[in-house]
Amino acid sequence: MKSRRIGTIVFVALLIILILVLFFANRGIDYGNFQSVGYSTDTVEAKVVEMVEEGTIELGDVTQAYQIVKVQILQGQYKNETLQIDHGKRQIRPDGFRLGLNDRVMVTVGVSPEGKLTAFFVDYVRKQSILILVVIFVVVSLLVSGWKGIRSILSIGVSLVVVLYFIIPRILAGDNPIIISLVGSILFLAITQYLIYGWTLKTQIAMAGIAVAIVITGFLSVWFVEYAYLSGFGDENAMYLMQQAGNINIRNLLIASIIIGTLGVLDDLVIGQASAVIELHMANPSLTFKQRYASAMNIGRDHVAATVNTLVLAYMGAAMSMFLLFSINQVSIGTMVNINYIAEEIVRSLVGTLGLFLSVPITTFIACLAVNSPDRIRKLTRVLGPLTDTVQRD
Repeated sequence: MKSRRIGTIVFVALLIILILVLFFANRGIDYGNFQSVGYSTDTVEAKVVEMVEEGTIELGDVTQAYQIVKVQILQGQYKNETLQIDHGKRQIRPDGFRLGLNDRVMVTVGVSPEGKLTAFFVDYVRKQSILILVVIFVVVSLLVSGWKGIRSILSIGVSLVVVLYFIIPRILAGDNPIIISLVGSILFLAITQYLIYGWTLKTQIAMAGIAVAIVITGFLSVWFVEYAYLSGFGDENAMYLMQQAGNINIRNLLIASIIIGTLGVLDDLVIGQASAVIELHMANPSLTFKQRYASAMNIGRDHVAATVNTLVLAYMGAAMSMFLLFSINQVSIGTMVNINYIAEEIVRSLVGTLGLFLSVPITTFIACLAVNSPDRIRKLTRVLGPLTDTVQRD
């Protein structure tokens, strides 16, 4: 009980530190110094209030339906103004999407050189469908995971807060993206781990494994980004970012994205290995270090194999359009891997996966070392909390 109280105090202290850090994170950042490209404060919601015209039009080799509608602006300084927009008359629009009365859309409002107020269709409003999906996600999470599901959802919120209100503002302020990402990662991982699993020895082992794996992943990222001559400009968003905030090192930002992108799966693998070792110990305390390590690594190898397969399939699915485009243009594999964007994704995926691979033996070793003798377990649990957040077995 004493260790749990200490854990609670530490957790509360971390939350206070987080709040203070986030409070000062945005101080001194003048967002007015950045140029706007694409979505901006002029992009607002609007509601379709009248159908003006419908027909078909040829845009190059494409014949498509178009609409001209009147919309009522719902936000911003032009709220309640009624303006006319076209949908599909100047740009290719997705098949099967037709605007109807009371539909909500995103429009960009501006003033023409002649002083006339104009609006242009930007996108569809998707908040309602996304909100319904979020509610379903929360309900299913609670039904399946119970109290841990609640803590997991809270941990997602903490992660988003750290990324949106600490990492991004500090990078925009000109801080080194690599350092900020490492600090932010350790910050939200520490809070989320203790929030989900409590102040336990399992959590401390997982945090140690995560810390070592993140540092190794960071070094690998720096080395391979330099070695492969990657600039960070493979993503067109990087070009826009340079136009708006020229003080950001895009190459370092690429390295930071590799580190952050590795964390989600890394968390899963590391906590899984820590749990496996502790469960093996509680099931059979007489196992030697070597036997326990070998058994836990067998579990870890299966977990890693399944995870890597999942990552590859997820990447292939996300990049399907790109692969089809290259196939149509008959781009060879040799040429493809030298394209900056493709090379960045390959390095991002492989370096991140290397970090995942290394996290398994590292965490397994730390966990096996921690539970290697009853005397060591007593000493560690006295300070670092019980073995797990569940009832220990005799």
